[in-house]
Amino acid sequence: MAFEYAPAPESRDVVDIKPSYGLFINGEFAEGSGTPFKTINPASEEKLAEIATATSDDVDRAVQAARKAFGVWSALPGSERAKYIFRIARIIQERARELAVLESLDNGKPIRESRDVDVPLVAAHFFYYAGWADKLEHAGFGRRTTDGHSGAKPLGVAGQVIPWNFPLLMLAWKIAPALACGNTVVLKPAETTPLTALLFAEICQQADLPPGVVNIVTGAGETGAAVVAHPDVNKVAFTGSTEVGRIIARTVAGTDKKLTLELGGKAANIVFEDAAVDQAVEGIVNGIFFNQGHVCCAGSRLLVQESVQDELLAALKRRLGTLRLGDPLDKNTDIGAINSAEQLAKIREMSEIGDSEGAERWSPPCDLPEKGFWFPPTVFTGVAQSHRIAREEIFGPVLSVLTFRTPAEAVEKANNTPYGLSAGVWTEKGSRILWMADRLRAGVVWANTFNKFDPTSPFGGYKESGYGREGGLAGLEAYLDV
Repeated sequence: MAFEYAPAPESRDVVDIKPSYGLFINGEFAEGSGTPFKTINPASEEKLAEIATATSDDVDRAVQAARKAFGVWSALPGSERAKYIFRIARIIQERARELAVLESLDNGKPIRESRDVDVPLVAAHFFYYAGWADKLEHAGFGRRTTDGHSGAKPLGVAGQVIPWNFPLLMLAWKIAPALACGNTVVLKPAETTPLTALLFAEICQQADLPPGVVNIVTGAGETGAAVVAHPDVNKVAFTGSTEVGRIIARTVAGTDKKLTLELGGKAANIVFEDAAVDQAVEGIVNGIFFNQGHVCCAGSRLLVQESVQDELLAALKRRLGTLRLGDPLDKNTDIGAINSAEQLAKIREMSEIGDSEGAERWSPPCDLPEKGFWFPPTVFTGVAQSHRIAREEIFGPVLSVLTFRTPAEAVEKANNTPYGLSAGVWTEKGSRILWMADRLRAGVVWANTFNKFDPTSPFGGYKESGYGREGGLAGLEAYLDV
C-alpha cells in the first residue's frame, strides 16, 4: 500500500497568503462588519488566513456597487466586454500555478487535479464566454429587433453562491457567462474555501475590470442568505446541497428573480459485461474518488452486471491498493484531505449507517495521518436499493455496489433515486449506449468515461438535482431576459 503523508515537493511558498482578507466591493478590498473567521488547511488543520464576514449591510453595499456598475458594463459593446473577459482568462493562465497551489491548500484536493483539471477549465470557461460577448445576437435568444439585434437583454445584478468542492471552477461557471451577457455580480464563496475567490478579486483588479462589475462577499450561510434575499438582485445562481436549494427556492418564490439551482446527486455508473474491464475500473475510480468524492455528479452508485461482478470488483480492489493518500501538494497524491471536520463527520456517520444496514465495507489497509481530515477510499458491497448509502448523497470517497441482470433493470435501478444529475454507461455497443441515454433520467450521461467537462457543454440536473443549466449556450440563456 502507498498511503502516506509526506513533505510536499510543491510548497506553499508559491503563493503569498496574506494574514487577513477583506471583502471585495466596488473594485477595492474593504473591512467586513461581521466577526472575522479563519480558513484552515484541511490536510494539517493549520490556519491559513483570517477572513472578513459580510453582514447584510455589507451585502447591500456590494449590491449597490453592482447596480451602479451595471449601467456602465451593460452599455459597453460586446466586443469591449470580451476584451476584459479575455484578459481575465489570460491572467488566470499566467497565475495558474499560484491558483492551483492555493486551491489545494484551502480545499484539500490533490495538486494534480487543481493544476491539470480545475485551473485549465477555469481559463477555458472565460475564453469561451469572452468569445460569445459580441455575438449574443447570434445565440438565438429572444425576438430580433428592427435593427437586427437580439431582443435578449442582461438581467441586471446576479447574486451567486458557490460551494467548497470546486471553488474556482464554480466561480468561473457563474461569473464568466454573467459578464459576457452584460450583468454585474455579487458572489459569495463557501466559508471553508474563500481564498481563490479572493485571489480572483486581485485578478479582476489586474485586468482593470471596471469597479463594481464583480464583488465578492465572504461569510457563512447568513451572508449567502442576504445575497439571495436582496431586493435589488435580479438573478440568483446557487450550487450546493439540495436542502439549501429548497430554502433558496422558497426565498425567491413570488419575486421576479431568475433562478438556477445545481444541487446534489447520486449518480449511477453502469458497467455491462462486454465493457473493457481495465478501462471501466479507471472510470469507476475517477468517478467516485476524484476530488475525494466531493463531486455533485460523482459516480457513487456502481451498477455492475452480475456476470462480471466478481472479476470487476477484484480488479477494482487491486487498483485501489495502488492509490496514494497524502499531502495534497505532492504531485503523486491521488486522494487528498476531506475539506472539513464537519464533512468528515458526515462521511463517517453515513459509512456507519452502511455497516448497520448490513452492507459489507472494504478499504485498502492504510495508516491515516494524525493531523488533518482523512478518510480512505471505501467500497460497500451487498447494497440494496433501500439502503441509505444507496439513496443519500455522502459526498465523500464512498462507493456503493449494486448488481443488475438486464439493461431494463439497470435503467430502473439507476433512475430509482430522488436525484438526476449524471450517469455513466460502460459497454462496447454503441446502440446500447444510445438506448440507455434515452432512458436515463440524468442531465449528463457519459459513455465509457466519467467526470469530463467542457465549457461548450451544458450541465445541470432533474428532480432534486435542481433546474437550469450552466455551460454552453444554456449558460448564456440563464443570464439573459429572453
